Amino acid sequence: QVQLVESGGGLVQPGGSLRLSCAASGVIFPINTMGWYRQTPGKERELVATITRSGSTNYADSVKGRFTISRDNGNNTVDLQMSSLKPGDTAVYYCNVKYDDYYGVIRYAWGQGTLVTVSS
Repeated sequence: QVQLVESGGGLVQPGGSLRLSCAASGVIFPINTMGWYRQTPGKERELVATITRSGSTNYADSVKGRFTISRDNGNNTVDLQMSSLKPGDTAVYYCNVKYDDYYGVIRYAWGQGTLVTVSS
């Protein structure tokens, strides 16, 4: 089965930058979409950014112009470059992938999350 491992989280100052990485293992089928989501206590998990295999991207309005998502199809990795970070960006960030399995069923896989804390 597909497993995702996130890395790169940590404590950064407001206005700073941070790069998150996610590596997918156990991949048998092409991954259609890779993305990042985030969640804070008391809030629903929200989409941050997604990227298709062809490179089409989609961003939440709150991060447009500040975050950049990218992927390496050969290595099955997806990164999230975050800049101009705000305290409101503090959250656990989760990697997500979407793919079709052998039976044609759409599958989703999630990482365990990496904590990003933006504070002075």
